[in-house]
Amino acid sequence: QVQLVESGGGLVQAGGSLRLSCVASGSIRSINDMGWYRQAPGKQRELVAAITTGGMTNYADSVKGRFTISRDNRKNGVYLQMSSLKPEDTAVYYCNAPDVIVGGSNRHLEVWGQGTLVTVSS
Repeated sequence: QVQLVESGGGLVQAGGSLRLSCVASGSIRSINDMGWYRQAPGKQRELVAAITTGGMTNYADSVKGRFTISRDNRKNGVYLQMSSLKPEDTAVYYCNAPDVIVGGSNRHLEVWGQGTLVTVSS
């Protein structure tokens, strides 16, 4: 079984910063891309940022220049540094690994974290 465990959410004032962390655990052979999604109340889940094993990144237009995604392949971790936060960034943030290869097998899984709430007050 593979799990993604997120941490770092909370309440912050507009203009502030937060850093989200996500670490994968379990029987893992390798993890390819990793990313962060978010879902605001009444809205669909959307991609915030993604990163490949080699470090190539992709961001939603709404967060470019404010958010930075990074990863530590040795720790199977992915991180999201969020700065200049806005009230519209308020959402539950989910860590995602769309292609995890399970240890000792060729089985591929998509894994989601449980979500962490980010609230930005105006």
